[in-house]
Amino acid sequence: QVQLVESGGGLVQAGGSLRLSCAASGSIFGINDMGWHRQAPGKQRELVAAITAGGSTNYADSVKGRFTISRDNAKNTVYLQMNILKPEDTAVYYCNARLYPLGATQLLNYWGQGTQVTVSS
Repeated sequence: QVQLVESGGGLVQAGGSLRLSCAASGSIFGINDMGWHRQAPGKQRELVAAITAGGSTNYADSVKGRFTISRDNAKNTVYLQMNILKPEDTAVYYCNARLYPLGATQLLNYWGQGTQVTVSS
Protein backbone atom coordinates (compact mmCIF):
# COMPACT_ATOMS: atom_id res chain seq x y z
CA GLN A 1 0.00 0.00 0.00
CA VAL A 2 1.27 3.45 -0.90
CA GLN A 3 0.86 6.51 1.32
CA LEU A 4 1.73 10.17 0.93
CA VAL A 5 2.07 12.01 4.23
CA GLU A 6 2.36 15.79 4.33
CA SER A 7 3.70 18.00 7.10
CA GLY A 8 4.68 21.60 7.68
CA GLY A 9 1.45 23.55 7.33
CA GLY A 10 0.31 26.13 9.83
CA LEU A 11 -0.50 29.76 10.51
CA VAL A 12 1.90 32.49 9.42
CA GLN A 13 1.75 36.24 8.96
CA ALA A 14 1.86 37.80 5.54
CA GLY A 15 5.45 38.05 4.33
CA GLY A 16 6.48 34.99 6.28
CA SER A 17 7.67 31.57 5.16
CA LEU A 18 6.67 27.93 5.52
CA ARG A 19 8.16 24.70 4.26
CA LEU A 20 5.93 21.78 3.36
CA SER A 21 7.16 18.20 3.14
CA CYS A 22 5.53 15.14 1.64
CA ALA A 23 6.97 11.65 2.01
CA ALA A 24 5.82 8.71 -0.08
CA SER A 25 6.04 5.31 1.56
CA GLY A 26 4.97 1.75 0.96
CA SER A 27 5.53 -0.69 -1.87
CA ILE A 28 6.90 1.67 -4.51
CA PHE A 29 8.89 0.67 -7.57
CA GLY A 30 9.53 4.16 -8.88
CA ILE A 31 8.20 7.72 -8.76
CA ASN A 32 7.82 9.99 -11.77
CA ASP A 33 6.34 13.43 -11.25
CA MET A 34 5.60 14.88 -7.82
CA GLY A 35 3.75 18.07 -7.13
CA TRP A 36 1.74 20.33 -4.90
CA HIS A 37 -1.80 21.50 -5.45
CA ARG A 38 -3.98 23.72 -3.30
CA GLN A 39 -7.66 24.31 -2.75
CA ALA A 40 -9.09 27.42 -1.14
CA PRO A 41 -12.67 27.52 0.20
CA GLY A 42 -15.15 27.79 -2.66
CA LYS A 43 -12.47 27.37 -5.31
CA GLN A 44 -11.25 24.54 -7.48
CA ARG A 45 -8.07 22.68 -6.70
CA GLU A 46 -5.17 24.20 -8.64
CA LEU A 47 -1.62 23.20 -9.43
CA VAL A 48 0.96 25.13 -7.44
CA ALA A 49 4.19 23.46 -8.52
CA ALA A 50 5.43 20.22 -10.01
CA ILE A 51 8.79 18.51 -10.42
CA THR A 52 9.85 15.62 -12.62
CA ALA A 53 12.12 12.78 -11.58
CA GLY A 54 14.92 14.56 -13.40
CA GLY A 55 14.35 17.81 -11.54
CA SER A 56 12.52 19.93 -14.11
CA THR A 57 10.04 22.24 -12.44
CA ASN A 58 6.81 24.01 -13.29
CA TYR A 59 5.04 26.72 -11.27
CA ALA A 60 1.74 28.52 -11.26
CA ASP A 61 2.19 32.15 -12.28
CA SER A 62 0.85 33.30 -8.91
CA VAL A 63 3.74 31.68 -6.99
CA LYS A 64 6.68 32.14 -9.36
CA GLY A 65 9.58 33.80 -7.61
CA ARG A 66 8.15 33.07 -4.16
CA PHE A 67 7.79 29.26 -3.97
CA THR A 68 10.42 26.62 -4.70
CA ILE A 69 9.71 22.93 -5.20
CA SER A 70 12.42 20.33 -4.69
CA ARG A 71 12.69 16.61 -4.08
CA ASP A 72 14.94 14.04 -2.49
CA ASN A 73 14.64 10.93 -4.62
CA ALA A 74 16.49 8.79 -2.07
CA LYS A 75 13.83 9.66 0.51
CA ASN A 76 10.84 9.69 -1.88
CA THR A 77 10.11 13.15 -0.54
CA VAL A 78 9.00 16.38 -2.15
CA TYR A 79 9.27 19.81 -0.55
CA LEU A 80 7.66 23.18 -1.10
CA GLN A 81 9.48 26.20 0.27
CA MET A 82 7.02 29.07 0.43
CA ASN A 83 8.37 32.60 0.94
CA ILE A 84 6.75 36.03 0.95
CA LEU A 85 3.42 34.41 1.74
CA LYS A 86 0.24 36.34 0.99
CA PRO A 87 -3.28 35.98 2.44
CA GLU A 88 -4.40 34.66 -0.96
CA ASP A 89 -2.06 31.69 -0.49
CA THR A 90 -4.39 30.45 2.26
CA ALA A 91 -5.63 26.99 1.27
CA VAL A 92 -5.35 23.29 1.95
CA TYR A 93 -2.21 22.08 0.22
CA TYR A 94 -2.12 18.58 -1.22
CA CYS A 95 0.87 16.71 -2.54
CA ASN A 96 0.56 14.17 -5.29
CA ALA A 97 2.83 11.65 -6.94
CA ARG A 98 2.59 9.69 -10.16
CA LEU A 99 4.32 6.43 -9.44
CA TYR A 100 4.63 2.72 -10.15
CA PRO A 101 3.60 0.61 -7.15
CA LEU A 102 5.49 -2.68 -6.94
CA GLY A 103 4.08 -5.09 -9.47
CA ALA A 104 2.12 -2.44 -11.36
CA THR A 105 2.44 -1.99 -15.10
CA GLN A 106 1.11 1.55 -15.30
CA LEU A 107 1.59 4.83 -13.52
CA LEU A 108 -0.92 5.56 -10.78
CA ASN A 109 -1.69 8.91 -9.19
CA TYR A 110 -1.69 9.23 -5.41
CA TRP A 111 -2.69 12.12 -3.15
CA GLY A 112 -1.82 13.13 0.38
CA GLN A 113 -4.42 13.99 2.97
CA GLY A 114 -3.77 17.73 2.77
CA THR A 115 -2.27 20.26 5.14
CA GLN A 116 -3.77 23.64 6.01
CA VAL A 117 -1.80 26.79 5.29
CA THR A 118 -3.28 30.01 6.67
CA VAL A 119 -1.70 33.40 6.00
CA SER A 120 -2.96 36.27 8.11
CA SER A 121 -2.84 39.88 6.93
